Amino acid sequence: MKAAAKVAIQGERGSFSHEAAEQMLPGCTVIPCARSAEVFDRVGSGSAHAAVIPIENSLAGTVAEHADLLVAREVFIQAEHRLRIVHNLMAAPGVKLSGVRRAFSHPVALDQCRDFFRHHPQIEPAPFYDTAGSVKHVVGQRLPDAAGIAGRHAAREYAGKILLAGIEDDKRNFTRFLLIRRRGAERNTKKNTNTKKVGPRGGVASEPAYGRLIPAGANKTSIAYKLKNQAGALFKSLSVFALRDISLSKIESRPLRGRPWEYVFYVDFLRGDDEPARNALRHLGEVAEFVKVLGVYPAVGPTLG
Repeated sequence: MKAAAKVAIQGERGSFSHEAAEQMLPGCTVIPCARSAEVFDRVGSGSAHAAVIPIENSLAGTVAEHADLLVAREVFIQAEHRLRIVHNLMAAPGVKLSGVRRAFSHPVALDQCRDFFRHHPQIEPAPFYDTAGSVKHVVGQRLPDAAGIAGRHAAREYAGKILLAGIEDDKRNFTRFLLIRRRGAERNTKKNTNTKKVGPRGGVASEPAYGRLIPAGANKTSIAYKLKNQAGALFKSLSVFALRDISLSKIESRPLRGRPWEYVFYVDFLRGDDEPARNALRHLGEVAEFVKVLGVYPAVGPTLG
């Protein structure tokens, strides 16, 4: 019998990442990690076969640390998944809503439940390191005046009692998760991606180094690139896609770690590993200081909620 895939997540069991991992890889064995860097370390070392990480939320935006780690580490995106985020107030058995004075959760989750706190002024929001971890804490400590805010998975995992369900402000709250794996041993250079030009499958220029990591049906590509400080550089970088009628589904910039006041552009475009995409990336390499292909994978359609 084939062993279950070991999948690293940031956070505790019962978290939204845990839920996403089980939906993306049914039957997987989840490895909880305290820090995001540990998730990437496990994938890099091979102690986890893959990882499932949140990359952006429809309300809170990009998970900055994960975006930075995708550039810094030798991993490859193989799939994406959108998960509806439903926040629930839960406590230890026997605790009643009327007795709750503190609600623990991750700061992003607390911020997404402002209306709840406005209607329950007697309950103070209390930042915690993890949504599921907050439920683990209040149930494990049997706190009589506290609750945690998390998904239903946490209630099942830690035997929490749901006091109120669906307390998030916006019912169209989604998080986009990525399935990442380690790039193969045939990858080019482990580090210094800031100075390498990478082709559509990773590696240098036209080397097809990561073809085996591209899943069937892949029709979306994520890249990161840094432009030279020249007039019109951004226009030129976008024109390589426009000239080939390649649609961009996302573009944003982030500071480049270790190089103050320099920025990396993150782009998702709707093509797989085909000739127009390869030509666009070769063209982009002529105007960019570096280009890194983060992944080529099947796109998930729009979620209407």
